[in-house]
Amino acid sequence: MIRHNDPNPFDEEEVNPFSGLSTWRTHAHEEITNLNATTAPGSRSHVPPSASEHLGFNDKYDATVNIPLDTLNDSNKKEKELAAWEVDLKQKEKDWITDIKRREDALSKKGIPTEDKNWPSFFPIIHNDIANEIPVDAQRLQYLAFASWLGIVLCLVFNIIAVTVCWIRGGGVKIFLLAIIYSLLGCPLSYVLWYRPLYRAMRTNSALNFGWFFLVYLIHIGFCIFAAIAPPIVFEGKSLTGILSAIDLFSGHMLVGIFYIIGFALFCLETLLSLWVIQKVYLYFRGRK
Repeated sequence: MIRHNDPNPFDEEEVNPFSGLSTWRTHAHEEITNLNATTAPGSRSHVPPSASEHLGFNDKYDATVNIPLDTLNDSNKKEKELAAWEVDLKQKEKDWITDIKRREDALSKKGIPTEDKNWPSFFPIIHNDIANEIPVDAQRLQYLAFASWLGIVLCLVFNIIAVTVCWIRGGGVKIFLLAIIYSLLGCPLSYVLWYRPLYRAMRTNSALNFGWFFLVYLIHIGFCIFAAIAPPIVFEGKSLTGILSAIDLFSGHMLVGIFYIIGFALFCLETLLSLWVIQKVYLYFRGRK
C-alpha cells in the first residue's frame, strides 16, 4: 500500500509571537510619517484622538476616577459654618464681659461695693476690705472681730493636730474624724454665719444684720466654752482639747497632755476675745441707735 507524503499532523507550526508587534510598529511608523508630511513646518504637531486611543491601554483596563463635587462643597460649607460659629461665640463672650463690667460700675456708682475675693492676697478665698468699706470709727472693732474669726480657725486647726497625736498614741480613729468634722464645719460656718453679717452691719448700719450677729455669736461663745472644758460626753471628750481631757491624758501620755493643754489655752483666749468683741459691738450698736 502506497502512502502519500502527507504532512505530519503532529508537527508543530512555528509561530512568531512578535510578528503582530512588528506589524503594529510598521503601521504606526507609516502613520507618523504621513502625519509629519502633512504638517506644515513650524507648526505644532499633535496626535489625533484616534491615535491616542490606540496608543493607550485597552478600554477595559482604563481607570476612571470620579471625584464627587458634592463632598467638597459640603466640607467647605461646614468649615464656613464653624468659622461663623467661632466668631459669634467670641462676640457673645465680649458682650458678656462688657455687661458684667457695666453692672459693676453701676453698683459702684450707687454706693454698693462688689465683694470680690481679696484675702489672703497670695490665695484669695474671702472678701475682706475693712480699710475701704468700713467707717473709720468702726474699723478697730471690725479688726477685733476679724481677729476673733482667725482665732477660732487657729483653735480648730490646732485641735486637729493635738487629736492626731492622741490618735497615734492609741486614742482611736473616731476622735480624729470628729476633730476633722469640727474644723471643716466650724471654719466656713463661722465666717458665713457671724463674721459676714457683722461686716455688712458695720458697712450698711443694718439692724437686722446686727441682730443676726448677736444670735449666732452667742452660740459661737458657747462652743468655745464647751471646747475649753471638753466634758466627757462624746468619746470621753478627747475629740476636743479641753482641760478635762488634758488632765485625763497627763497620767498616761505626757506629750499628748501638753498638746491638749496648749489647745485648752487657745480656746480660753478665744472665749475671752469673743466676750470682749460682743460687748464692744453691743455698745457700738447702742451708740449708733
